Amino acid sequence: MTIRKTQHFLLAIALLLTLRPSMRCEATPLEHGSELQGKVFCGYQGWFSAPGDGTDFGYDNYNYGGAFKPGVCVIDYWPDLSEFEEHEKYPTDFRHADGTIAHVFSAANPRTVERHFQWMKDYGIDGVFLQRFGWALKQPKTLLHRNQVLTNVRQAAKQQHRQWALMYDLTSLQSGDIEKYVIPDIRRLFGKDDLADDTSYLRYRGRPLIGIWGVGFSDNRAYTLRECQVLVEFLKNDPVCGKNSVLLGVPYYWRSQTRDTVSDSRFHEIVKRADIVSPWSVGRYDTVEHASKIMREQLQPDTEWTKQHGLGYLPVIFPGFSWHNLSAAVGDPKPQNQIPRAGGRFFWAQAKEAKNAGLDMAYVAMFDEMNEGTCVFKCTDSPPVGESSFLSYDLDGLPSDYYLWLTGQIARLMRGEIPVAKNLPVRSSE
Repeated sequence: MTIRKTQHFLLAIALLLTLRPSMRCEATPLEHGSELQGKVFCGYQGWFSAPGDGTDFGYDNYNYGGAFKPGVCVIDYWPDLSEFEEHEKYPTDFRHADGTIAHVFSAANPRTVERHFQWMKDYGIDGVFLQRFGWALKQPKTLLHRNQVLTNVRQAAKQQHRQWALMYDLTSLQSGDIEKYVIPDIRRLFGKDDLADDTSYLRYRGRPLIGIWGVGFSDNRAYTLRECQVLVEFLKNDPVCGKNSVLLGVPYYWRSQTRDTVSDSRFHEIVKRADIVSPWSVGRYDTVEHASKIMREQLQPDTEWTKQHGLGYLPVIFPGFSWHNLSAAVGDPKPQNQIPRAGGRFFWAQAKEAKNAGLDMAYVAMFDEMNEGTCVFKCTDSPPVGESSFLSYDLDGLPSDYYLWLTGQIARLMRGEIPVAKNLPVRSSE
């Protein structure tokens, strides 16, 4: 999500190479009950739609104020649809340099979500945390779309032998909304819909894992720590929907309760009731050297704290950051390529520091986040031209599947299949 993830979702509400078989990684089917150790999971937004996909949402999360045209858009990368079937491609007003129509995808299309999970399998990525936005639960029409995406993810994970879990993002919820919208949604999904029995659903410590993102941030959120505590206790102790493991998405300086974190003793009490801590790192460093320095300073005391309290630690790593078109659309333009990817070195440096700290799992932000330029899925090296400018991995001379491949290598690193090395892994051309 963001340099400050909260800013993005508040803004979002306001605005609401072909894969070469020889380069595919062998992926072992995941078994029900598998834990997170030795795995890499990506965040999956799944919030993109397009006219003609059956949702009646238009170009949701591509557009701003209903408009999606040259000069008005909220994505900084353009998806590579070279492998897509015709029924997966939706035309736009954008044009490539040769004058051809530029197309986008929709996560409401089951075949497209299956394709994304096929890519995960091909490159050795273990699965996703599907983002379940709290504000979307309040809007019946939006909720229908998100439920369709959830169904698509559930089916695709099963078909491609990947795993998935829900991550509820509390950003922008008001006081009382957790009890009014989030808890009933969990009751429906884990009670009536029996998600806990889904053989592809991720478990941790033998129980279904549910992520809660947005606990303890110091940006004056309307929902309270008390409400967060009630939610955690519900997930653990409810007679019907309890007995879950809980992942808390927390601010980066959660342990010291400084900078981006509330200075309230109740926060650490909530953290102690969880099973995994996952500090949000996006935007907390911006170069290879800076990332290495900050992570070395934070990871050792962070992991010592979690070990002392019997918690797991899931580091968030990201390939780079850019939200030029999004920020320009809302009248607060930011530079393009704000946190450069440095040809993958920025991404690898974070993975290396996590492994050196003794960690064996990672959360990659994000699989499909084109809005803030943290995506690792295939993006075209020939994006549209004109009034809106787009980045491409080819900026560093890399093919469209490079970050899928590198994410798979990071998974191998976490499993101990390749050594920790200062330099990037070398991709075979076999």
